[in-house]
Amino acid sequence: MLYENPRGIGCNKCHDRGDKSVIIAKYKNKKNETKTLNSPAINNVPFEKFVDVLTTKRGSSNIMPSYFLTNDEIKSIYFYLKNLKK
Repeated sequence: MLYENPRGIGCNKCHDRGDKSVIIAKYKNKKNETKTLNSPAINNVPFEKFVDVLTTKRGSSNIMPSYFLTNDEIKSIYFYLKNLKK
């Protein structure tokens, strides 16, 4: 449940199963260049990095939402990702 809907929008919406990079969107910038917004694979990220990304305050240039997860929720999501069956 936490992975699919932690605080209104699920991790799976951008990271799918977490095992590969996912294209979130393609768009054209002001110079009419095509850009691609990707989410990274997250199932092999070290735990410390995983916690850091989920707990660091984000500026306006970062699209990763702030979920305000508890330590137990972060551990649960990490455990879930590590134990997903292929």
